[in-house]
Amino acid sequence: MTEHSVIIGQSNNKDYEAIPLSLGNRHGLIAGATGTGKTVTLQRIAEGFANAGVPCFVADIKGDLSGLAAPSLKQDWVINRATEVGIEHKPEAMPVQFWDLYGEYGTPIRATVSDMGPLLLSRLMELNETQEGVLNIAFKLADDEGLMLLDIKDLRAMLNEVSARADELQLLYGNISAASVGSILRRLLVLEQQGADQFFGETALDLMHMIQSGGAGKGMINILDARTLYQSPRLYASFLMWLLSELFEELPEVGDLDKPKSVFFFDEAHLLFEDAPKSLVDKVEQLVRLIRSKGVGVYFITQNPADIPDGVNAQIGHRVQHALRAFTPKAQKEIKAVGDSFRPNPDFDTVTAVTELGIGEALVSTLDKKGVPSVVQITRVVPPNSQVGALGQEIRVEMQSKSQMEKLYRETVDRVSAYEILQKKLEKKSSSVEAQAQKDPEIAREVEDYKEPARKVKKSAGRQKDTMVETIAKSAMRSASSAVGRAIVRGILGSLRR
Repeated sequence: MTEHSVIIGQSNNKDYEAIPLSLGNRHGLIAGATGTGKTVTLQRIAEGFANAGVPCFVADIKGDLSGLAAPSLKQDWVINRATEVGIEHKPEAMPVQFWDLYGEYGTPIRATVSDMGPLLLSRLMELNETQEGVLNIAFKLADDEGLMLLDIKDLRAMLNEVSARADELQLLYGNISAASVGSILRRLLVLEQQGADQFFGETALDLMHMIQSGGAGKGMINILDARTLYQSPRLYASFLMWLLSELFEELPEVGDLDKPKSVFFFDEAHLLFEDAPKSLVDKVEQLVRLIRSKGVGVYFITQNPADIPDGVNAQIGHRVQHALRAFTPKAQKEIKAVGDSFRPNPDFDTVTAVTELGIGEALVSTLDKKGVPSVVQITRVVPPNSQVGALGQEIRVEMQSKSQMEKLYRETVDRVSAYEILQKKLEKKSSSVEAQAQKDPEIAREVEDYKEPARKVKKSAGRQKDTMVETIAKSAMRSASSAVGRAIVRGILGSLRR
């Protein structure tokens, strides 16, 4: 054992399997079937990094990881396992900050629509290529005209602006289909009903608040309560991708350090790549490959390593494989692929071993100090010193009330942005029409005609005449061309947009 590493467990040859802190940014994978001990392993590793002063982010799908905030309850199995592996068990609470996109079980996390960008939003709304093109035009127009896209109502107003000015804009940006705009607006409504409107807005998260000390030489463990978020898998995946891209954009290049600047643990990692277009998967692969130069380690937690694309898998240096079950020919083939991914150990057959592991046991291979993968070992995972299992809700509420982050992010801020500016122009145009009507009897008669219930035009026209409000709105939208301040439209996936 060494103070310069994160101990995972003890192997059958009585050596301790560990992740060297200096190589903690070489990424990792924790995999295994349900109930084999992945969550406890994740907790153990996060605890180890935090004790070394490394801030961590953990996505908590079931709520169990909240126990990091309390000392161990000294369950029998915990004491027995600690004794088996020859490590003294010292119950200890970790410094924890709770987050929740919906603000129910932690401090709210928000990002602006511009921060998320059209690529991730397109995936979030399951847009086709044509619809994604229209969404890109809306972002580009907002950028060109200095209209900030902060929340969903801003984006909705911008889409209506694009539709109203379609004839004008298609000369600059290409064809704009009214049907595509309508489809995007409907998808946006669904997204809003799923609670995404609580995520988009301000005050937007400053990621540096997730990379901070927890005091007493420990790193803060930021726990994202994803019990509700997980019910919207695309929003969950898009949020994690946004988090990676923002980290890459904001953090400076640091090269190799004595320990990572931060470590991120993404549970149910397959959702990042499931049904994602190849262009998006390629971006994520590129991010994972490059972000380690920023001092960030990313650890994926999933049931099967096959869930992770080959390009990402190739970047993983530390592997913890819990038991897999081979009930079908497909599963047997996947297990063989898992066995082949490890550096073989002459003492046992890896493929056979992975099906025979008990709860809390895993096949472990980490990079040594020279960056070479170690021979795979059957390892008994060391139990965490913090509580295994969920923290009581009353304790969580009390902790949250004392959080400095809660004071910074609990309240929403609604600044003047695209919606307010376009709305003001619409109102100004409406007032102008009314003023002209008072001076010109002909205009006054036209206004009165439009104020009557909608009337059909000649049957040969085949459609209803626009209402006065619609006419005013279209005219006002076409007039919205002045720049207002500097645009806050960031590149999609950081500087990797192009």
